[in-house]
Amino acid sequence: MSDDPRFSIQDLADLGDVSRRTVRYYVQEGLLPVPLGVGRGRHYGRAHLERLLQVKAFQAAGRTLGDIREAVGPRSEHRGKSPLTSAPHRSVWRRIALAPGVELHVAGATNMPSPNRLRELADWCRLHFTPSASDE
Repeated sequence: MSDDPRFSIQDLADLGDVSRRTVRYYVQEGLLPVPLGVGRGRHYGRAHLERLLQVKAFQAAGRTLGDIREAVGPRSEHRGKSPLTSAPHRSVWRRIALAPGVELHVAGATNMPSPNRLRELADWCRLHFTPSASDE
């Protein structure tokens, strides 16, 4: 395992003396690399903190975000050279509410059942899995 520290978005924001919203904006604008990990496991490392502090130093010197973006490198160059910038794998899920507190989650983009088949499956689940009064 790496000795690189892991920061939550709040930790990174606190260390850089910015808001979490600012961190997200800087990532969106290509000023910071995308976070590592996916979902609730997303985190930031030492390189993120160093870049954030660099961006803040440029701002303190009176540089615009456009100037800073050019100074730290174009967005596409950013994304291709560092493992920090690899986008997380995304998958397509379909969520179908069956009853209050009961949902059906279906994964897959290419093997997704037809809408009619999903409707049949949802109807079957509602019939067989809807909580009855005796279960509550």
